[in-house]
Amino acid sequence: MKAMLTGFAAIIVIAAGANFALDRAGYASDEKLSGPSVRLD
Repeated sequence: MKAMLTGFAAIIVIAAGANFALDRAGYASDEKLSGPSVRLD
């Protein structure tokens, strides 16, 4: 049970870190897929 909870915690930390890192690196889908004529709020 302890190993499973540790694994879940690791998954959450890795996912949050990857989301933050990719967002800061400019890999957001709205930046990649929208053109200059698209207004995103």
